[in-house]
Amino acid sequence: MMRLAYPFFLSLLILIPVLLFWYFRRHRRKATIRFSNIGLLKQIKPGLGHHLRHSLFLLRLAVIAIIIIALARPQSGRTEEEITTEGIDIVLILDVSSSMLAEDFRPKNRIQAAKVVATDFIEGRRNDRIGMVVFSGKSYTQCPLTLDYGILINFMKDIEVGIIEDGTAIGLAIANAVNRLKDSEAKSKVAILLTDGRNNAGEIDPITAAKVAKTFGIKFYTVGVGTHGEALYPVDDPFMGKRYVRMPVDIDEDMLKQVANITEGQYFRATDNQSLENIFKEIDGLEKTKIEVKQYTRYSELFTNWLWAALALLLFELVLANTRFRKIP
Repeated sequence: MMRLAYPFFLSLLILIPVLLFWYFRRHRRKATIRFSNIGLLKQIKPGLGHHLRHSLFLLRLAVIAIIIIALARPQSGRTEEEITTEGIDIVLILDVSSSMLAEDFRPKNRIQAAKVVATDFIEGRRNDRIGMVVFSGKSYTQCPLTLDYGILINFMKDIEVGIIEDGTAIGLAIANAVNRLKDSEAKSKVAILLTDGRNNAGEIDPITAAKVAKTFGIKFYTVGVGTHGEALYPVDDPFMGKRYVRMPVDIDEDMLKQVANITEGQYFRATDNQSLENIFKEIDGLEKTKIEVKQYTRYSELFTNWLWAALALLLFELVLANTRFRKIP
């Protein structure tokens, strides 16, 4: 960006048209010389010097104009930003038990819908480290805390039901997430737990794990996934092939609410694709990264360049005045 430190000096440029008017009015007067016959003089065509006879004055005006601009002190500026962020560390905890294949989130089943919404959530974050824990009968870290969202999303694509022995070890999954976040120095530490069942595996009780999470300042948002009543569940029949059976939706909402309350988080219930999307949008709005931007501009002086240009034109004018346009007394 450009600016003038003393722009009021530009008002002196009004001298340029005034000097031009004075100069051409002065040279409009014609001198007379008496000759007995001027026929031969009329046949002489004006040379190049005649056409350029005003160039010296125009060069002098250019020098004056450039000096005036230099007095205004033109400066070039470079704007820089200093960004300070207070990032959030987030762990996504996804249930990959066989019940997540229930197709009450049409046209997708629960695990597919969860992967799509979680991917959108990751892509919408900035400056936050995000990790991922998956669980079924056991729990393990699918991806540690990272700022490389591309790698995290690729790990998300690899999640499938059946990669872990079946079951629902919610307490173990909470403990795994706490282990990932306990040493974090982030201002806010958050875990988002998504499940469709009850804790029936693992050595750790979910409530006990939640109390441990609270001691480390980790907030849990718990999400129960599944419609009310019954849901269609796919079954591979060796004789009839793939068929669907109705199974009751059994989510331990009381336990999920307790986990959220203990850690000062919130519990949500997702019964379809739209409600699941809205829940992640709401969590995204609740956990915003604080970003402070300080903007400052550094200026460098350019008036010396203009003065050098004025000096060059002045020297050029002096050379022309003493050579090509030299006046003979």
